[in-house]
Amino acid sequence: MTPELMIKACTFYTGHIVTRIQQIFCCHRLTIILKKWREKAIYKNQKKEDEMLLKHELELQKWKDKLKLKVASKDASISPELSFSEVCFVGETREFDISLLPDRAISQVCMNPKLAKQLKIEKISRAWWRMPVVPATWEAEIDFSTVKNMITDKHVVSTLQRWRLNVLRLNFRGCLFRPKTFRSVSHCKNLQELNVSNCSTLTDESMRHISEGCPGVLFLNLSNTNITNRTMRLLPRHFHNLQNLSLAYCRKFTDKGLQYLNLGNGCHKLIYLDLSGCTQISVQGFRNIANSCSGIMHLTINDMPTLTDNCVKALVEKCLRITSVVFIGAPHISDGAFIALSTCNLRKIRFEGNKRITDTCFKFMGKNFPNMNHIYMVDCKGITDGSLRALSPLKQLTVLNLANCVRIGDIGLRNFLDGPASINIRELNLSNCVHLSDASVVKLSECCPNLNYLSLRNFEHLTHLGIEHIVYILSLVSVDLSGTAICNEGLMTLSRHKKLKELSLSECYRITDAGIEITDSAIEMLSAKCCYLHILDISGCVLLTDQSLEGLQIGCKQLRILKMLYCGHISKEAAHRMSSVVQQQEYSSNDPPRWFGYDCEGNPLTENQDRTPSKEVLELTLKESLLSSEEEEV
Repeated sequence: MTPELMIKACTFYTGHIVTRIQQIFCCHRLTIILKKWREKAIYKNQKKEDEMLLKHELELQKWKDKLKLKVASKDASISPELSFSEVCFVGETREFDISLLPDRAISQVCMNPKLAKQLKIEKISRAWWRMPVVPATWEAEIDFSTVKNMITDKHVVSTLQRWRLNVLRLNFRGCLFRPKTFRSVSHCKNLQELNVSNCSTLTDESMRHISEGCPGVLFLNLSNTNITNRTMRLLPRHFHNLQNLSLAYCRKFTDKGLQYLNLGNGCHKLIYLDLSGCTQISVQGFRNIANSCSGIMHLTINDMPTLTDNCVKALVEKCLRITSVVFIGAPHISDGAFIALSTCNLRKIRFEGNKRITDTCFKFMGKNFPNMNHIYMVDCKGITDGSLRALSPLKQLTVLNLANCVRIGDIGLRNFLDGPASINIRELNLSNCVHLSDASVVKLSECCPNLNYLSLRNFEHLTHLGIEHIVYILSLVSVDLSGTAICNEGLMTLSRHKKLKELSLSECYRITDAGIEITDSAIEMLSAKCCYLHILDISGCVLLTDQSLEGLQIGCKQLRILKMLYCGHISKEAAHRMSSVVQQQEYSSNDPPRWFGYDCEGNPLTENQDRTPSKEVLELTLKESLLSSEEEEV
């Protein structure tokens, strides 16, 4: 190697080392700068929070000092029987003027139904009028149904006039305002959603004004109203962009009214239609719907004893985009309806109480609907193990509800779980499937890695072996074991599950205080293993006492809903204390109903044993803990 080449090699190597060192130094410098900036930001944020907290404490202390001075000045005129809390309400109190709040705060109060209930509607209405011009970018949602017994027609009209450019969603459900009041909705030119369900005073003339003034409506709920064919004629003429329409329990329009849907531009953008309870519709009426609304994707027809396979066939002749059907309370639908739906790409079906659906329907479903993800077939007596075998190839199935399908057994469920459908299943309801046993639970723990919700209500053959394998379903967050023979040992086994948030144990008479652990030595374990429990149903657990509630308060800090019906050993006072801890609670000390199979002491009933009438419900507490007792007085 010549000296020149040696010099070039050393220069090249040295240059790269220097460049690398510079890069490392630059990165280190940036890291130090970022760290200092983060520490400075944390310090500023903490300082700001401390200043706000100090300011709040000072304001609170000033208010307390003023209150003490005011109370001291009135001591001479106050009766000695009054308590300090009562003193605060003696004499005239200054009413707060909501108009003094910032504009955005006023809008939030007005849109919040809980706050609106606590404030006088008159004050809110006056405050709206005192506000400056509302920015056009604000989007308002007004729910009049929550204050329908408090607000007057006059204030509804003034409110809609004030917010006419900002209101996007209006809810009048159950409101009995005058027809003229409903006409004021026409001022809301940008309205997109309107719910006037159960408004018996709504007329066709009111709908004429609304349709002419609000052409941009996308969602319209007219269920259980007195609209006629006149309103049906208005829908295609004015609501050109209508996507969701509910005509449930509207019985004054006819097949001819459905024919009107094809007038003008028609309702060709409609994708959701609810015709529940419209028993006046014939096969010709469904044919008219198909001619007018061929783009329907979601169809709901509940409580329709007149619905037949021919009605479905007439509908799907042109409605080829249907993806979900709900036929609850349609006893005359049979397998033929599914054969007619074969031209559609069904993904969701809901049936209940149908005796004509057989295994043929499920076999057809498994072959023709590969994208099916939601199956709700409750109380269908014709379904057997063969149906479950046919569903096993459905790879996208996530929800399966076969409650009260009493002919299903372990063999059918095993065949279903052996297929690819078990991989993605997230919700499974097998309530009252009396022929299933522990073998099915063992199979569930092996094949369902994503199962979140499981209902085994009245699972007669469930033993400790099955409960052991429920713990192995690691993804489970909710389980219903009501009416089973689970005992204290089984409950202890379930406590090993780390993710369980909802547990229902109503009518489980073998569970005692020892099972739910209320002893001092077990409170720590309960807190650690059931700390994420959100919902608990212990109705019918007649041996539980007040100590059970004390343990729940200590261990289950996230408990939100508690049901404890027919718990005679839990006192009214303890239940009242517990109601302040949870958001919702149901309680009674009744004796359990006779069909529970045991008495108030947990002893099994014999066939010839007489039963004294149940004593009256002492209390049924349904309370939201968000509102304190002081707020309720205000």
